[in-house]
Amino acid sequence: MNLHDWIDELCDVLDLETEVDEGLVGDLAELATDNVDNAAGPITAYLLGYAAGAAGAGPAVVEALAAQAQELAERWDKPVLADPDDTDEPESDIELGFDVSDEAEDEEEE
Repeated sequence: MNLHDWIDELCDVLDLETEVDEGLVGDLAELATDNVDNAAGPITAYLLGYAAGAAGAGPAVVEALAAQAQELAERWDKPVLADPDDTDEPESDIELGFDVSDEAEDEEEE
């Protein structure tokens, strides 16, 4: 069995009459995974299919929707090797072992 067989069988199980451009969907899912998040690939593919179904879209409209999703994924801002727990806000409760407040400086000057 191959991908085409899987698609045919899945369409039968889901009672769908549709054609799937697996290259288009696969490439879009891979791009979303690479540029956004690991879970973004399958979610993007699902949402593309949902949008296409809701619009009763044919192949040309599906390609246009996919192009819009691709554009979004390509410009998505995701730093390489970003720490998901890292924020732009500085840590305020770090124990340094000494006082770095302005009050400590004022006391030393007196």
